[in-house]
Amino acid sequence: MSMLTWLRSHSLRISLTFWNVAAMIVVLAVYATGVYIFVSRNASNSLDTEIRYDYQWAAAMADQLPDGSLRWFEEESSFGSNTPWLQVWCTDDAGCGASSNRGEVIYRTTKAEVDPLPEAEKLLTQSGDAIVSIPAEDTTYRVLTSPTTLRFYDRAGQPVSNKRVIIQVARSELLMRDEMRGLLLILLLGLPIGVVAAGIFGYSLARRALAPIERMAEHAQSITADRLHDRLPIGNPKNELGRLASVFNETLGRLEESFEQMRRFTADVSHELRTPLTAIRSVGEVGLRERRDEKAYRGIIGSMLEEVDRLASLVDRLLRWSRAETGQTKLAQEVIDLRELAEDVAGHLGVLAEEKQQLLTVEQAGSPRGIGDRQVLRQALIDLVDNAIKYTPAGGRIRVRVAEMAAGVTIDVIDNGPGIPPELRSGIFSRYERGGQAPFGPIGGTGLGLSISRWAVEANGGTLTLEPDQGVGSTFRITLPRATKVARPPAERARPTNAA
Repeated sequence: MSMLTWLRSHSLRISLTFWNVAAMIVVLAVYATGVYIFVSRNASNSLDTEIRYDYQWAAAMADQLPDGSLRWFEEESSFGSNTPWLQVWCTDDAGCGASSNRGEVIYRTTKAEVDPLPEAEKLLTQSGDAIVSIPAEDTTYRVLTSPTTLRFYDRAGQPVSNKRVIIQVARSELLMRDEMRGLLLILLLGLPIGVVAAGIFGYSLARRALAPIERMAEHAQSITADRLHDRLPIGNPKNELGRLASVFNETLGRLEESFEQMRRFTADVSHELRTPLTAIRSVGEVGLRERRDEKAYRGIIGSMLEEVDRLASLVDRLLRWSRAETGQTKLAQEVIDLRELAEDVAGHLGVLAEEKQQLLTVEQAGSPRGIGDRQVLRQALIDLVDNAIKYTPAGGRIRVRVAEMAAGVTIDVIDNGPGIPPELRSGIFSRYERGGQAPFGPIGGTGLGLSISRWAVEANGGTLTLEPDQGVGSTFRITLPRATKVARPPAERARPTNAA
């Protein structure tokens, strides 16, 4: 099992702790490496600086004896363990001393005698003053070899003689390496301690950071369909977890509203289905009580068919709503003569208007031609005109007016009924909403008509609006694209809006 698979199978707290420890290991490793390299380089530079200082000191401490020979460090014992490693080579046959020849060592400190460096003589031929590392038995020496001219003066400050010599100074790397090993040991011991501390701290931090999520998860588990009014606790609404809880609470609010609408809808549908079914059952039972003639049976069957039509219309409306919700409805794009569409709808619903002694007329301004799905728009217009007939009292007037405007082509459904109260106008297009009661009695329905109508119009690229109150009646306006404009692609989605 890979590491990523292992992390996915464990809690977020463990994953955060793991990544925190991994990041700390990388940071500490990089830091320790950088510190080691920096200190090692500084220690090496410091050792080279000390060697060059030893060289300058050796050149300054030379003294000439009466016989012309040279000497250094009369009191060498005063240096103790810090006695420098020094040896001086003669390069002048005439001036190094009576018994000295060219290429001979004319002076060597006790440390140089105890720790001789056989390879040092090979450095006499090198040019420049580079510091060279020479391995010894238990350590490595750094050696600086460079020629110099020693100048001597009398008491009056007059030059007496010049001596040309080669001075070699060296220092062991043993102390520097011991110090670097100590530093490396400290860094290596500190790394696991830092990792353990990072793990403990990271786990505690992750636990504290995820505690609000655990509380939200525990609270969310207790929220059921019967407790949608509950909300998640919000500690700090300004941080990420607070915003997450706020979004979740908003989602719960929408779910609560949807459940409430669904309960209302279920009650409405139950009532609507019960009424025609009860009527069919009652009419059928009455027809079976006694023998009747053909005309009576026809009347009974006719009454039952009317209720069946009412039931079928309700089922069809719910089916269309369900298809709209799931985006299964496919719309055609065709040129529509709005005058012809309005007259078709008026002819279809004219009988309902005549039953209430209402005047249903079609008015035209110009030759409006829109584009869209004719059957879908026809049903939307039928719903609007049917609502107008229901809510307009007997003897009223309903006008269907088609016209051309700057924004497009329009169809207005105008009635002189009681209108819609101001407090209901904002939610008139919401699903399951009803426009109240007509002055002549309650009006039945599921509250889906206007919501489906708005979906039908918007799916065809248009808008359905309730025009401002003009004092008497209501005016619903359908605005569609002109037929001369480029049609939208067929819509397979377009769901009804929930609010105006």
